Amino acid sequence: MPREIAVLDALVPSLLLVFVFSLLLQWAVDWVGGRYGLYRYVWHPPLFRVAMFFCCFGGLGLLAMQ
Repeated sequence: MPREIAVLDALVPSLLLVFVFSLLLQWAVDWVGGRYGLYRYVWHPPLFRVAMFFCCFGGLGLLAMQ
């Protein structure tokens, strides 16, 4: 995988695209969790959301760098 990607004539790190995709993925999972009341079973929902984002970002980053 290239280290930099050209987006509108600007070189951006490839992890920026992984970051944006993980934001979208976390938003979708957060919507499902809020819609079905899954956050009632979590001790601290904002902390859980941040931890879930970092897990998604780390996992997708590892998959992208293979």
